[in-house]
Amino acid sequence: MLLVLATSLVAGMANAQEERPLRIRLNADIRSLDPGVNRDANTDALQSHLFEGLVAFKEDATVGPLLAKSIDVSEDGKTYSFVLRDDLRFSNGEPVSSDDVLFSWKRYTDPATGWRCLSEVDGRGAVKVTGVVAKDARTVEFTLAKPSALFLGTLARPDCGGTGVFHRSSLGPDGKWLAPVTTAPFKLGEWRRGQFIDLIRNDKYSALPGTPDGLAGNKSTSLQKLRFTIIPDESTAKAALLSGDIDINFDIQNADLAGYKANKAIILDSASVMNINDILIQTKDPLLSDVRVRQALQLSLDLPVLVDQVSEGTARPNSSPISPASGYHQKIQSERPKRDLSTARKLLADAGYRGQPIKMITNKRYQNMFDQAVIVQAMAKEAGINIDLDVLEWGTQQDRYLSGSYQLMSHGFSARLDPSLSFEMFSGDKAEQPRKVWDNGEAQKLLAQSMEIAEPAKRQAIFDKLEAMFRAEVPMIVLYSEVRTSAVRANISGYKSWAMGQPRAWGVSINR
Repeated sequence: MLLVLATSLVAGMANAQEERPLRIRLNADIRSLDPGVNRDANTDALQSHLFEGLVAFKEDATVGPLLAKSIDVSEDGKTYSFVLRDDLRFSNGEPVSSDDVLFSWKRYTDPATGWRCLSEVDGRGAVKVTGVVAKDARTVEFTLAKPSALFLGTLARPDCGGTGVFHRSSLGPDGKWLAPVTTAPFKLGEWRRGQFIDLIRNDKYSALPGTPDGLAGNKSTSLQKLRFTIIPDESTAKAALLSGDIDINFDIQNADLAGYKANKAIILDSASVMNINDILIQTKDPLLSDVRVRQALQLSLDLPVLVDQVSEGTARPNSSPISPASGYHQKIQSERPKRDLSTARKLLADAGYRGQPIKMITNKRYQNMFDQAVIVQAMAKEAGINIDLDVLEWGTQQDRYLSGSYQLMSHGFSARLDPSLSFEMFSGDKAEQPRKVWDNGEAQKLLAQSMEIAEPAKRQAIFDKLEAMFRAEVPMIVLYSEVRTSAVRANISGYKSWAMGQPRAWGVSINR
């Protein structure tokens, strides 16, 4: 009897260990479980564990098949035929068919859904999809109005929810979003708002062969449970990691690097990412509509000093919307304006600026955004520019960004893996998309050309022209692209940082 009891206790302890979740810290709660709707970077990171689309970004920033096993493009570049993999099932056990792709696409492209990327596929942005049909139970055909170098990349974008395919039971009878029923390696467990989001292993998941590859490849997991733990305060998160209450803090503050390096229980993993940190400028503002004021602000900044202080010496200045990690970051993209207070003061005088206060929005969720705002404020003051800081909650700042309701905003754009998308994320008609920063018709024409032409040399020439125009008009000020470092408990295996800057839990294991 005692032996049986002891055996039961041992088995129970083993099961408890197996069920212990991998715990990844988020600095704030997600905004939604509806893919590509009401999203931010944290939302994108979590949703990449729940949703899979026809294609996805690979480790090298190219696009590869995910739910599709093959992609055929017509000679005129206008028709894409996707053949689904044969073994796909949703987490509820139902097989995946081309009808499910059509169902998902119809909801994405219904304006009532509020999909973040509708404007990118209806002709206002990179692509115009004119038709989607199911050729058979496993083949879906997309027809475009014109060839596009960015169609696949648009489908793959994390901020678009990866255009993830979902089962119709994800929606209620009224058509409103309920909860994701998808094909990914994880499915939703429990979302306790403000505390954690639990994901559990999807036993119906069907992996691609081979190894993990960005957001594509084999995403098999040995984890029974994955917990995204919400810890807003960085010092609290650090204490939780050091005590073993969480396993991964995927974006640590640079000020904590030295302390983590000295701790043998922690492993650091760094990667250059393709985001940009920036100062957005509302060019429709009566004061900032004068390009001389915007140029003066640019010239008031000592970028090497600013970036060194904000990044704790880990990053280098970058004045281009195109990340230095991109192959299209060439000579003109590598140039950066030098600080020139004398010229800045002259530009301000010529513009009739007399010290009127300019309000800059920032937040404290992202410490680098707050720090860069403080330094910009101090440097601009030396040129005679009077900036007041308005510190908002991140959600409120995001709403102000989307509505274009600001003068200046300390900000950052998440990674865009194609240079056309790097410009597209802030370029466009403000009347149609208030979040856009650069409203220039000629630039939009050049951008449209870059989205159709696939030949690298021709694309580079277009990006060089766009860069020169951007530098002259200063619709925003790019400061730098980050080096992102994850701090991971030493008993965690398989975790790797990458250029997208998001955590990935598949392929990760807990050593007992």
